Amino acid sequence: MATTINADTSTGGAIVTGDGSGVLALQAAGVTKVTINSSGVTLANPLAVTSGGTGTTSTTFVNLASNVTGTLPIGNGGTGATTLAGANIPVVNVANTFTALQTFTGSTSVLATALTNAGEVATVSATAATGTINYDVTTQSVLYYTTSASANWTVNFRGSSGFSLNSVMAVGQSVTVAFLVTQGATAYYNNVVQIDGSAVTPKYQGGTAWAAGNASGIDSYVYTIIKTASATYTVLASQTQFK
Repeated sequence: MATTINADTSTGGAIVTGDGSGVLALQAAGVTKVTINSSGVTLANPLAVTSGGTGTTSTTFVNLASNVTGTLPIGNGGTGATTLAGANIPVVNVANTFTALQTFTGSTSVLATALTNAGEVATVSATAATGTINYDVTTQSVLYYTTSASANWTVNFRGSSGFSLNSVMAVGQSVTVAFLVTQGATAYYNNVVQIDGSAVTPKYQGGTAWAAGNASGIDSYVYTIIKTASATYTVLASQTQFK
């Protein structure tokens, strides 16, 4: 038995007809015919753009795999780029380089990071320690001079050649760096410590400032710099001989 449900299509209503076999046909404003049966929903004619359609019965307009080109603007929910890398979105299964500060806070019950292993950047230079040595903490964690020191030296810690340490560190932050100095038969030592060109007095491991280097080996100087206020630091320093 056929069934017909009528409504006023001029006001947005619809006409639904049935042929008694489980097939329903819908006709409404903007839709010439929609057939609903056990196979799904099919359009007999295009759904108008103004009604949310494409104006065509072709499915190629919604084939995202082959028909979407260019970039989807951020304002429309896209990235503004054709790749995640182009949008500076990291992909977890490839190597990524972060050039801005990344902050992992964790919580009061969870650590911020868990590292199975980590590599620190070491700068190895065939240079002899002497004069004033600028140590850029944004460049490396370890600085290794492989030529024997030729005089006592000053080490000056800074952010980089263009930025002070005071500008790259926040109050309550610390950095720990190492300076490895090769020594010849005549040993020399680090006799002045500076931060951004101003002398600071470290607190020395063991409570006594070193007054000499150690001949024919490598002296490792480790400095932990804690920023306690603007341009104010506590520096913990140690000297260890390796031979």
